[in-house]
Amino acid sequence: MEEKARHRNNAEKSPTSRSESDPGPDAGSEGGGVALKKEIGLVSACGIIVGNIIGSGIFVSPKGVLENAGSVGLALIVWIITGIITAVGALCYAELGVTIPKSGGDYSYVKDIFGGLAGFLRLWIAVLVIYPTNQAVIALTFSNYVLQPLFPTCFPPESGLRLLAAVCLLLLTWVNCASVRWATRVQDIFTAGKLLALGLIIIMGIVQICKGHYFWLEPKHAFENFRKPDIGLIALSFLQGSFAYGGWNFLNYVTEELVDPYKNLPRAIFISIPLVTFVYVFANIAYVTAMSPQELLASNAVAVTFGEKLLGVMAWIMPISVALSTFGGVNGSLFTSSRLFFAGAREGHLPSVLAMIHIKRCTPIPALLFTCISTLLMLVTSDIYTLINYVGFINYLFYGVTIAGQIVLRWKQPNINRPIKISLLFPVIYLLFWAFLLIFSLWSEPVVCGIGLAIMMTGIPVYFLGVYWQHKPQCFNDFIAFLTTVSQKLCVVVYPQMDESPSREEESSDEVKEQCRPMYTSSAPDGQESSDSPRP
Repeated sequence: MEEKARHRNNAEKSPTSRSESDPGPDAGSEGGGVALKKEIGLVSACGIIVGNIIGSGIFVSPKGVLENAGSVGLALIVWIITGIITAVGALCYAELGVTIPKSGGDYSYVKDIFGGLAGFLRLWIAVLVIYPTNQAVIALTFSNYVLQPLFPTCFPPESGLRLLAAVCLLLLTWVNCASVRWATRVQDIFTAGKLLALGLIIIMGIVQICKGHYFWLEPKHAFENFRKPDIGLIALSFLQGSFAYGGWNFLNYVTEELVDPYKNLPRAIFISIPLVTFVYVFANIAYVTAMSPQELLASNAVAVTFGEKLLGVMAWIMPISVALSTFGGVNGSLFTSSRLFFAGAREGHLPSVLAMIHIKRCTPIPALLFTCISTLLMLVTSDIYTLINYVGFINYLFYGVTIAGQIVLRWKQPNINRPIKISLLFPVIYLLFWAFLLIFSLWSEPVVCGIGLAIMMTGIPVYFLGVYWQHKPQCFNDFIAFLTTVSQKLCVVVYPQMDESPSREEESSDEVKEQCRPMYTSSAPDGQESSDSPRP
């Protein structure tokens, strides 16, 4: 309740409070205050999950799994098993999402269960590298496929690629700042577009099978190894498959903007993960009806090669589909990652201005601008792909830590309100698979994983200086307050209004915090007293 009171007081003291600029009837909560709107329905929720999982990978290079599996049949089995494991992980997140119904996803869950430092390290690696690099790479892929037809005999100029990627980021940031509804409509439209493109690939594969082109699907050929079987390579194929399903947890980042999250969060997961698994498996089946494994491995853009073989003069559909898919992927990543930064600022782990929203549009404009600027900075560096390799391991590490937190929460608080309660067998299955891949990653690439861990550990001194240390010099606090006030005036933002009476979501989250008191600490922005500081 102290946190809610502080946010209300800050909103009242802000230079852009409602008394100066009335946000009007559309500005948020039922009481007319400024608050995040619940505008994400079931269809948009499915669009966020599907749109973030299906990027350019299935169109451009689904060959990582095939190359390491060593045969078509084993590669298809890997796609199915990783889809099932992803569904198991998503079920665990569904329980956590309705037990701790706060935006921020795994960051919020790790912080509430394991404490402020663990949560901050998850946030730190996401802010510093993961989301800026991923968004930059997706935007560069978009610009590459848009510009490639203009340069048929050579590669597009690097400066042109980066400039168009920046334009894409700026345009989608503007859309997300303008309206949550606009952003979700963009996501819905482009997710539908990429599913239609993949549907076309699957239908063409079925036609090929009906014509008798299923040589590589016959069991005696499907399991014919084109390289010597190796357990290490098979493990690597599972790791590649798991990365291909990345984004399955993104809906948990926007829980507070979901319409009826207790129903729509699990429903969206139950619909989206099986749908993506179906699409991935049957798209790969379609590819091998038109290409041999060797042709598939030699192609740098599998869907484009597939289209050239089967679509003739309509082959241009495939590169356009890749461009549209990546455009929607950038939008989905901007939308969800900005909510992660918003949640981190609200908990005092990032500058407090990032926890503010526009007084009329009710969008987290500072968090969106922060996301956009950090991604634009990544566009000017030449080491984007190297950074992704370093921190991909850390991202996967926190999936397991979060799901381990579900077991810890069951043990510490067995009677807490859980609208969804799954069998503990599910997190155990996920953690066994996760541990297998994690150990293999450490064994196969110890230097890369070690550098990733080192990057994450740089957050420890930042945490103790920025969050844990409460008695900062007054001049520093005054400077931060000045920057916050200027940012508020420029962006016309205030803290979201917190309801006087706690909602069902707040009661559930507060219960987790209170009952996990020995292991949980929270923090407060702007030098407020925090339970992350030493207790007397």
